[in-house]
Amino acid sequence: MTGLRTALASAALLLGSAAGLAAATDGFAAFTTETARRVAVRRHPVELPPVTLESDAGTRFTLGDLRGRWLLVDFIYTRCPTVCSALGGDFAQLERELAGPIAQGRIRLVSISFDPAHDTPAQLSAYLGRFGARNAAWQAARPLTVEGLRRLTAAFGVTVIPDGVGGYTHNAAIHLVDPDGRLADIFDPGDPERVSETVLGNLDP
Repeated sequence: MTGLRTALASAALLLGSAAGLAAATDGFAAFTTETARRVAVRRHPVELPPVTLESDAGTRFTLGDLRGRWLLVDFIYTRCPTVCSALGGDFAQLERELAGPIAQGRIRLVSISFDPAHDTPAQLSAYLGRFGARNAAWQAARPLTVEGLRRLTAAFGVTVIPDGVGGYTHNAAIHLVDPDGRLADIFDPGDPERVSETVLGNLDP
């Protein structure tokens, strides 16, 4: 009987631990802080701040000005030799795969620099040129103020740390902004097919 009681107590403890883990991880969906944030964004899209950006063409706009369209947004700096190049390649592929709805004005792509002191409109234009951006539906832009940059990176969950040698260590993702101007989903780089399928699935017929 003692062994049975011990086994039952152990099983109860395991069930209690499992229930606690499920509650803490949103039904086992969130095992990391980043995963938890992505789950939360999908369930409760995040309102984005009205930060003024300067585009590669020298025009000024906010992401709110682009409401009514689905937006794909990434954060880059033009001197980045690694992950930003991967993001640029993903955006180039997305621009091709989503050419139809882009031409209809239903989707826009925006690459935002977190190195605005260096990334002038000329540098941003050169960045787009390196990846063969086809038209103005893919813009590169920079915030005009340090506070604007801070508000944007906070809203999108982007972490940027100077590496001490002129570059930055940063996380990377492709962000989906819905037509109401809210951050609605976040994807890892390197899987543009999944991003494209998700965006097309969200478009009205």
